[in-house]
Amino acid sequence: MGKFGEIVKALEVDHAPGLTYRQMFLNNDDLVPVPPENRTWAGINFIAFWIADSFNVNTWMIVSSMVLLGLSWWQAWVCVWIGYGVVAPFICLNARPGAIFHVTFPVVARTSFGIYGSLWCTFNRGAMACIWYGVQAWIGGQCVRVMLRSMWPSVENIPNHLPESSGTNTRDFMCFFLFWLISLPAIWFPIHQIRHLFTVKSIVTPIAGITFFIWCIVKAHGVGPIIKRPASVQGSELSWHMVTSLMSCISNMATLVTNAPDFSSRAKTPAAALWPQLFSVPLGFSLVSFVGIIVSSSSEAIYGEAIWSPIDLLNRFLDDGPSSATRFGVWFISFAFIIAQLGTNISANSISAGCDLTSLMPRFINIRRGGYVAAIVGLCMLPWNLLKDSNSFTSYLSAYSVFLSSIAGVMITEYYVIRRGHYRVTDLYSSSKDGWYYYTYGVNFRAYAAYISGILINVVGFAGATGRDVPLAATRVYQMSFFTGFGVSSLVYYVLNRLFPVPGMQRGNHPEAGGSDMASVDSKTEKDPDVKVHTVAA
Repeated sequence: MGKFGEIVKALEVDHAPGLTYRQMFLNNDDLVPVPPENRTWAGINFIAFWIADSFNVNTWMIVSSMVLLGLSWWQAWVCVWIGYGVVAPFICLNARPGAIFHVTFPVVARTSFGIYGSLWCTFNRGAMACIWYGVQAWIGGQCVRVMLRSMWPSVENIPNHLPESSGTNTRDFMCFFLFWLISLPAIWFPIHQIRHLFTVKSIVTPIAGITFFIWCIVKAHGVGPIIKRPASVQGSELSWHMVTSLMSCISNMATLVTNAPDFSSRAKTPAAALWPQLFSVPLGFSLVSFVGIIVSSSSEAIYGEAIWSPIDLLNRFLDDGPSSATRFGVWFISFAFIIAQLGTNISANSISAGCDLTSLMPRFINIRRGGYVAAIVGLCMLPWNLLKDSNSFTSYLSAYSVFLSSIAGVMITEYYVIRRGHYRVTDLYSSSKDGWYYYTYGVNFRAYAAYISGILINVVGFAGATGRDVPLAATRVYQMSFFTGFGVSSLVYYVLNRLFPVPGMQRGNHPEAGGSDMASVDSKTEKDPDVKVHTVAA
């Protein structure tokens, strides 16, 4: 073996000896079913996860956009309840195969898109996670700035040594880099252990949120004028603004719907990934949104204007020579927001990117290395430039939910309707042409036809969102893009599978369509989903 070969060997992740290159392209220790000792997520861990995830700046800002659209506070809150209440079952539905077979999203995607066809889906999700990592890290950096200012007010006077073309200044970049740096140790921990971070966050952040809530009410001598303000829009315009608002909640969760198996694969039991998520998602996000509404309403009474960003409001508290008590209060709350952003970045972006990038290069990347790749990309992408034009960035994120909802529509239909909960686990790691998931050269044309159909129905409406003149009907379709994308992709996928049945399809007793010939295989994999796949013939 030459020097180059030794370097390549050193870069490889741990794997079983004697694997062929084709086998190493399909699996590593982070892609195979999670072993029993690492299935440590109980119901309480999923509850803590969602309480922790709900408390972040993005949740706060979504409800503010609803009030700015003209909704009253209670109408915005109703939209929050409905939006997150509707998306929670989709999370649970897509989490089920992970909880049953203990495999992550990239492996679940192989069942519908094919052994090689799934790579495009995981690349899309991984790229989105890397972009979001940088964005959330930049927001976390703003939290660091407020915390440092509460301790050392002179932080605001740090001279700028960066050129104007950089898009930022020395102070803000320093705070961003500090947040980015303190995030790195958290990426090191595997998924089954990182649950402790979410437990800590679920304790610290609600305490800080309640403190912020009470503090603002006392400071404003009441809940503020926003609570008494009626909606500024009426009739059909109000109805569609409410639809748009609840869809913004759903779009915010589209990424986590898609990669729900990443976390459910660590569940102790399938039930642990079902009921706790079903109830904690709408409850957690709705309570945080309510706190955001009251705090922003109080800010209008205090400063004469509604300050919707909690970071901007905390920064405002530090103006005009605050007392030491005020500075300590701002320090504690901003510290909690740092923990909140850190937990959100790890759960929604670092782990997701790690799982996705692992499937793209399993020979060299595992979940931990993938998380660090996401951190590096998040730093190099200069997220402050992406956030300069908030309208363009919001349109981009909304459009991306269309792609993800189409993927989710195919995946959920595959598991519940086409396979009816049956997997042949060994075939998930085999490129054998007679495998269930090889399809046509490793790609399932049915899934891609459905996926593209779910995107196309929203294309005209998306053009309207970018400023083009399009029919009102197309705009309405796009405003419900998650459901239209999901519904169309699901329906098309079902029809194509009826016209062109696949091996293992659960329909009657036809052997190829999953009759008695398949029962023993499924019985084995359901009882022992840890079936060893390292030695599967390629």
